[in-house]
Formats: sequence, C-alpha cells, structure tokens
Amino acid sequence: MLKRLTALMFVFATMFGLQACSGSAPVSLLDYTNSFQGYQFSYPTGWIEVNVSEGPDVVFHDIINPTENVSVVVSPVAEGKTLEELGGPTEVGYKLSKSITEMAGGSRDVELVSAQNVETAEGKTYYILEYLTKTSTGARHNLASAIVRRGQLFTYNASVPEARWKRLKASLTRSVASFSVY
Repeated sequence: MLKRLTALMFVFATMFGLQACSGSAPVSLLDYTNSFQGYQFSYPTGWIEVNVSEGPDVVFHDIINPTENVSVVVSPVAEGKTLEELGGPTEVGYKLSKSITEMAGGSRDVELVSAQNVETAEGKTYYILEYLTKTSTGARHNLASAIVRRGQLFTYNASVPEARWKRLKASLTRSVASFSVY
C-alpha cells in the first residue's frame, strides 16, 4: 500500500513538474529607466542591454535567444504635433509598418494585426500596435507602444519569433503596457 501511494505521489509530482515546465508561467520583469530621455519600461528577466551605435535608443535581448528583443526608438516630429494629429491608431500603425519594411530594404512583409488607443489616468495617449512580420529567417510577432511627447515620437517595440510568441505573450504584453514616457 505504501509503495502504491508513493508511486501515485510520484506520478502527480511528475505531471505537475511537466506542467510547470510547459512554458505557461509568465516570465518576471525587471525595470529600466532612462531619465535623460524621460521614459521607463519593464523587460523580461534574463535579457541584457545591447550597445547599438545607430537606430534604437536602447535594446535589450534574451541571453539564450538573442532574436527576442525589446527596443525604444525616439524620432523627431513637427513641433507641437500630437499623436492624434499624426493619425489614428490604425493609420499610425500602418505608417510604422511601412517604415519598418523600408528600413529593411523591402525584405520584410509587415502586417498590422491590431491597433488601439489607450489613454492613461494622467491624460496621455498611447497607441498599442500588434504586427506579424515575415522575414527571410521566419515569422516574427511584434507588439509596440507609441506616444508623442516633447516633440518626439517614442516607440517601444517587443519582438520575438512566432514560435516563441505563445510562451512570451503575457510577459511581453505586460512589458509593452509598462512603457511610460514622462
């Protein structure tokens, strides 16, 4: 009887352990602040900052899967322009998808999946955008948050291979939602 009970407990423990390893648990996040540019966000634990000479203001990527990354791009806009004056969420999302395609020399096919307007309690407007990107190395899933502040368009982008999207969706959604420009 004791052997049977021990075996049964072992089976349950093994099943629980396999469920925990299946990737459904969210990844914890760490905080990053750039007080010079005036923004902050949370990024997945186990990701490191990468020095880049051109393009994004900051980039973090996974140590094991370096193609999983988050970045912030800061671009000038005409003085006094608001995010809404650049267009609605779908229009801005479409414009950003075209600029991504152009920057990649046309080697990417970018599809805007969703675009929404989010207003914070402080009255700031962010556009939350979701993209599917097809590249020569495979499909990718991107989430982005965009806001205009102080004459600049701040775009926070989280990008992972499509094969890893299901596992990282909750964490990256939280990461994108954490992006704040002050």
